[in-house]
Amino acid sequence: MTTAATDLRTFTTLDTARGDLLDVYADVRAPLLHLPNYAVTAFGERLERHSTEPGFTAVLAYADGYPVGYAYGNTIEHGDRYWQRTSPAPAHEYTERLAVALKEIGVRTQWRGTGTARLLHDAFLAARDEPYVTLMVNPAAGEGKVHALYRSWGYEDIGQSQPSPASPNLTVMIRATC
Repeated sequence: MTTAATDLRTFTTLDTARGDLLDVYADVRAPLLHLPNYAVTAFGERLERHSTEPGFTAVLAYADGYPVGYAYGNTIEHGDRYWQRTSPAPAHEYTERLAVALKEIGVRTQWRGTGTARLLHDAFLAARDEPYVTLMVNPAAGEGKVHALYRSWGYEDIGQSQPSPASPNLTVMIRATC
C-alpha cells in the first residue's frame, strides 16, 4: 500500500517546478488528454499565465524524490475575470477583498486515498493570508467524488463558470482559508 507523500516543496516561480508539474499533470489527466481543454499544451499555457499573476504559489509532493502530486493557485481581487465568469455573481463578501484561487490540484493514481491531496491543499493554504479560498470543479470528475471531497473539506457551491469555450461547465466553490 502506498502512503502519503511526506516531502512537500513550495515554489513561487515555475523555474524549477515546471517539468514536475507537467509530468504529474499528464499522468493525472491521462484519460482526458485527447480533449482540447485537458491537453498538456493547454495546461502548460494556463500554468504559464497563472505563474505570472500575483501571489502565485505551487506546492509539489514527492515520494522518494518522485513527484506524486501538486496544488497551485494565485491571488484574485475584486473585478478579476475569475469572478466575472462566475454566475450568478458571487456575494460581495467574497469578492470585496483579496481571495486565493486554487487553480489546480492533482495526485497520481497510486497516491490517491493516502491523504496526499489534503496535505497539498493544507500546505498551499498555510502560507496564505487571504480570507477565502475558491476553486472550480468539474461536477462529473470521479463520478462526483471530487466534488464531494471538496464539500467534505468545507467548500460550498456558489455558482457556475466556463473559463474557456473548450472547458466544461464547472462548479465554483468557496470556503474560509482557516
